[in-house]
This record gives sequence, structure tokens and C-alpha cells, in this order.
Amino acid sequence: MKKLTTLALLLAALPTAWAASEDTYAEFKAMMDRSFKTNGIAAKHRMYQLDLQKACSQDKPPAKEVQAKIEAEQLKTIRYPADGKYFGDWKAGEKIAVDGRGLTWTDKTPYNNGGGCYNCHQMSHHEVSYGTIGPSLLEYGKTRGNGDDIVKYTWGKIYNAKAFNACSNMPRNGDAEILTEKQMKDLMAYLFDPQSPVNKK
Repeated sequence: MKKLTTLALLLAALPTAWAASEDTYAEFKAMMDRSFKTNGIAAKHRMYQLDLQKACSQDKPPAKEVQAKIEAEQLKTIRYPADGKYFGDWKAGEKIAVDGRGLTWTDKTPYNNGGGCYNCHQMSHHEVSYGTIGPSLLEYGKTRGNGDDIVKYTWGKIYNAKAFNACSNMPRNGDAEILTEKQMKDLMAYLFDPQSPVNKK
């Protein structure tokens, strides 16, 4: 109980602590290292903020030059399909988009993670309710076409949104290995295929 209370107090104080003292963060990290371990695909390293996450979780957004530097670094992480093919099966992509499962210790492999896209985006003409944190993706392919530029941009955005918006709330699906390349291809098909519920009423 004492350990949990200490953890709660440290977590509540983190934004101030990081700004005030790196020693406090080092103490926090040491306690986390002692208290937790990797279990299955729930890796312990995911508890620690990356520099880009730390910069974006302060009271004020980072300066424009800092954001530009973050975006440039994150752009380097994007890996495009080795076979040059960006599209898979839109029906499989729909299942991934509406599935929030993944990255918990009870999951056996990372290959059945969901994208959780429905939490933030409108995607289908048939949805009764949908997330509004992110922009609507309704008629994504229908309104944007499927030119090389928009296809590569969309792949990059799914792979690592921080490459285009340093403090984006969107997960780094490819860079953080949340989704596989095949799953991302299926999501791409869901966004672009004319027969997908995204584009067809």
C-alpha cells in the first residue's frame, strides 16, 4: 500500500518535478524499475516518456523550433512498405479500426492489436456515435483521391503522426510497433477503397 501511495504522489507531481529537477525523475524511474517488470507484450519501457513526449506534456506547448526539430527526427522513423504496396483488405482494416485491444499483459502477441481509431475519428456512414478528438475520416479516399502524395502522407501519418505534428495525440502505430505492416495496409485499404464504408454510403 505504501508503494502504491508513493507512486500516486510521484505521478501527480511529475510535470512540476520534471521541470524542477532531473534528480526527482531519476528517483521516480529507479522506483519504477524496482517495482515493475515486463510481462508478455506489456513492455516496461513503455512507462517512460520519450524526450518528445516530455516536451509536449509541459504546461505550455514547446516552441515552434523545438516542434520542428521533433517532427524532423520523427520523420526519419517512417518505414514505407518494402514491396511498394500500400493497400491490403479493407474488411480486415475495418475490424482493426474499431478494435481497441492491445498492448496489455493479457495479450499473447502484438499481431492482433487493434488500432482504436474509432476513439478519435468518424470513419463510417453507418456509425451512430464516433470520436471527435481527431478529424473526421469520412469519405477519406473519395475526397482525396489516391495519388502518390496522399497515399504516402497517409501511410506516414498512421506510422508516426508525430512526424507531421510534434504533439499529436495520435499513437505512433508503426514506430511504436502497435500495428504490423500488414495491419497498416489493411487500414489504408479501409480509408481508400471505394467499397469501404468510409467511402460508400
